[in-house]
Amino acid sequence: MSTAIMDYQPLVSEVQPKVIHDEQMNLKFISILEKLDSRWDTLFTAEKEIHELLTLLIETYERKHYPLRAATPIEALTELMQANELKQKDLVGVFETTSVVSEVLSGKRPMTVEHIRRLSKRFRVSADLFI
Repeated sequence: MSTAIMDYQPLVSEVQPKVIHDEQMNLKFISILEKLDSRWDTLFTAEKEIHELLTLLIETYERKHYPLRAATPIEALTELMQANELKQKDLVGVFETTSVVSEVLSGKRPMTVEHIRRLSKRFRVSADLFI
């Protein structure tokens, strides 16, 4: 728009935000949100308010229709190893030997309280991640 100020009401009429009930509407709002994102630094206040509203609507729909499950302790450890480009041998300071690391990662051996404490310290994460 060429005006210095954009009114909220006309923008609401154009976008017509409402509770999302199907994937088609979700994709429509995602598309609008992406367009707003692409020019975030130049958005008018009304556009930022619509952006916030669409974000809430999309998050609510996706939380209900695409629930995420929590990672298992082994999945969390594997992800941390990948993110830090570590191999099993790199965790010998946390676990006693590479064979213990292998047994824990394969699920043949549970993590001990000491393993969890050391992993938490090593990766600077909450111990709850491994429980």
